[in-house]
Amino acid sequence: MDIFEEIRALTEKYPDRRGALLPALYVAQEDAGWLSQEALDRVSNALNLPQATVKGVATFYSMYKHRPMGRHLIQLCTNVACMIMGAESLVDFLKGKYGLEPGGTTVDGRFSLVIMECIGACDRAPAMLVDTDFHSDLTEDNIVEMLEEYK
Repeated sequence: MDIFEEIRALTEKYPDRRGALLPALYVAQEDAGWLSQEALDRVSNALNLPQATVKGVATFYSMYKHRPMGRHLIQLCTNVACMIMGAESLVDFLKGKYGLEPGGTTVDGRFSLVIMECIGACDRAPAMLVDTDFHSDLTEDNIVEMLEEYK
């Protein structure tokens, strides 16, 4: 099914086109790995919603990506509990070990790093997501082991 048709089919599951906007953005993001202006325009056309509405929603939520990302997305929490438990030094570790800056992607395209405001796991800080996998009680050593699983 063409992405345009897939997005149009979503409208049948919701009472109005605006209700289908978030899942439509997911579909578009899955197609290319991020939301280009072209993808936003396609969502706008498929749902017959103003481009400003689509872009406003897409840029409001942090789960939508607006530039190409690595094969695996690391989302590291640096909020208070994670910061106290050493998350900021883990950011420095990722910079040194993988050349991975916050908001950046490794040279080989393997990982992208996003700093999260809160992952909701203060009792298991520091914590991060790799793609959709949750990891907690992070240390430099166990991060290296975990990231080896993501080729």
